[in-house]
Amino acid sequence: MNSRRKFLQTLTVAGAAATLPISLMAEQAEKQKMIHQVFFWLKEGVDTKDFMKEASVLGKCKTVDSFYMGVPAPTEARSVVDHSYSVACTLFFKSIEDQDYYQTDPMHLAFIEKNSNKWASVKVYDFVI
Repeated sequence: MNSRRKFLQTLTVAGAAATLPISLMAEQAEKQKMIHQVFFWLKEGVDTKDFMKEASVLGKCKTVDSFYMGVPAPTEARSVVDHSYSVACTLFFKSIEDQDYYQTDPMHLAFIEKNSNKWASVKVYDFVI
């Protein structure tokens, strides 16, 4: 009975210790800068340059720190490189909260409403730095 109690105490302490780094990482992530990458696969017939002109408004949203946009680079075809998208945007934010605000920014929402019929697919990758 005593060894069982000791085992359960050890297990409880180990479990608590295992979750501590996760909660600490989540807390730190809230304070970190964030990168938001958006990849668009445009529908056939949509002019890439016109779409990029429309998408440039995203860089003017209030909480965007930096904005870059481009098309697939003419790099060597390799199994790990995806050249299939039409346009990519990379947006830098000073915090996750800034990115959260961006999601409801009127310019961002207007861009989506006006242009969502132009893409066949969109994929987003977010990460903290």
